[in-house]
Formats: sequence, structure tokens, C-alpha cells
Amino acid sequence: MTAKLTGTVALVTGASSGIGDATARALAEQGASVAVVARRKDRLDTLVAEIEGAGGTAYAVPADITDRSQAEQAVAEVVNQFGRLDILINNAGLMLLGTVVDQEVDEWERMIAVNQNGLLYMTKAALPHLLAAADDELRGVADIINISSIAGRQAWANFAAYNMTKFGVNGFTEALRQEITKKHIRVGLLEPGAVETELISHNNDTIKSDLAVSDAKNIPEKLQPEDIAESIAYMVTRHRRSSIAELWAMPTSQA
Repeated sequence: MTAKLTGTVALVTGASSGIGDATARALAEQGASVAVVARRKDRLDTLVAEIEGAGGTAYAVPADITDRSQAEQAVAEVVNQFGRLDILINNAGLMLLGTVVDQEVDEWERMIAVNQNGLLYMTKAALPHLLAAADDELRGVADIINISSIAGRQAWANFAAYNMTKFGVNGFTEALRQEITKKHIRVGLLEPGAVETELISHNNDTIKSDLAVSDAKNIPEKLQPEDIAESIAYMVTRHRRSSIAELWAMPTSQA
């Protein structure tokens, strides 16, 4: 079967683990040259080596996308390396939980910096290159996929600031879609439920323990990163006429 993304260039943020790592591999399997962006250079280097060992093309860009200049430089470096940019996967995310009364404000600021500012900086820097890709003859379309969460659809106690960041991502994504879809840049939103990743690992021990007990009881079989990567690959390999504006991906066992 012919790879559907041959000749394209994809950039994946938060690629040092979980959904980002799996997505980079999935897009490389479809023929894309994949630029992987995150802060942990050692993990990016390992990922690049494994993608190239499997016959793909990958390039590591260590960067902290919460710094606008680093985000802009990351995009510029990818375009300098490959000559174009066709697909942006805004996957980097941070989930820190707690009550509004007790949670530290710096945790809110860290989530806003990653989940919202980083996404905005990457999108803004990538757009001129995506517009150019959508206007050429390779595919005649370009893609932005923003990874949100079920927490962008539904609010819970102890998730307030995280909910705010993800509800914001949902609103931004739809507004951007309306602005640029007629220029053949597809803007898609993917909202996963529970996925087996490092997302909860940045929380304190009490929260991690409480979530582990709750998940074991209520979600006995979480999604795997590869499940989300498969959905992303599906979204960016549709025919030019077809845009998946929103995809809500849930574990079968999660109500």
C-alpha cells in the first residue's frame, strides 16, 4: 500500500513520550518526514534513531514551546531542514489537578503556558508555511491537529484550571477552523478520554494515588497512545475534500 504522506513534513510537539511519541511513529509510517519537538533531547534522539531504524525520516528539535522565541525558532529550523511544513500536531500538554482554594497559582500558570500559550505560539509560527503547503501541488491541503481532552467538553471538581485550558483550546480550534478552512488548511480537534501516558505523573502523590484508585474502579482499560496516534493519522490522511473537525476518542470502559 502506498504511504499517504510521502513528501510531506509533520511537526509534533510533546513528542518525547506518550501520544506525541506514538504519533511521530505513525506519521513516519505513512511516509511523512517528522520533526519531533520537546524539551527532553535524549528521548527525542532515541525516537529519531528508532524511526530512522524502521526506514523513516525524523529530526529532533529540542525546545521549550512556552518560550515564544523557542517556538518560532523550532518552526524555522524544521522548515530550514526540510524545506516545507504540511502538518502541525499541537500535542504538548500538562495536567495539574487540585481545588481552586488550595492549588498553587504557579501550577495554573504552568498549564496555561503549555496548554494554551505554547499551542498559540506554534500555530502562529507555522501558519505561513502551512498556507504555502496547502497552495502547492503535493496534496493541495495542510493540517493542524490540536490535542485537547474530554476535559474540554466536561468539567469536574479539582480539574478547574485544567478544564479552563482545554475548553479554551476547543474554542480556539473551532474559530481558527472557520478562518482558514477555505484556504484548505484543515483544523481538527481531538479529545481523548483516559489514555495510559505520563500526564498524571506531574501531580503530587495524593492526587496520583486517588486517580489510580478511581481509574482502576471506573476505567479498567484505558486507551493506549497508539490508539490516539491512529486517530491522528486518520484525520490527516483524508482526501483533500474531507475535514475531520472534531474527534472524541474514549475508552470503551469509560462512561
